[in-house]
Amino acid sequence: QVQLTESGGGLVQAGGSLRLSCLVSGRTFSSYTMAWFRQAPGKEREFVAAISWTSTDAADSVKGRFTISRDNAKNTVYLQMNSLKPEDTGVYYCAASFSPVGVRSPGLYTYWGQGTQVTVSS
Repeated sequence: QVQLTESGGGLVQAGGSLRLSCLVSGRTFSSYTMAWFRQAPGKEREFVAAISWTSTDAADSVKGRFTISRDNAKNTVYLQMNSLKPEDTGVYYCAASFSPVGVRSPGLYTYWGQGTQVTVSS
């Protein structure tokens, strides 16, 4: 059974930074495409960024501000978020997929974490 556990969320002022982490249980972490999604109140869950063994993908709204990375030895994926804006507020979810990078639909991700709250104040 695969379990994803996010951490690192919190309250930060606009312009600040946060680093989210997602620890994945299981032996085949390196074979997954890992991604971050977020969901603001009253809105649909949206793609933020994804990473495979060799490629990354990011939504236009976060390019240049957010960086996704992974440490396969630690079964962990990270999301470094800089220059945060109030519109970045939401619950951030970690997800795992067997599909290649470039897949942005939540429905194609098999495993999900419980989410971590990120709040950016203006």
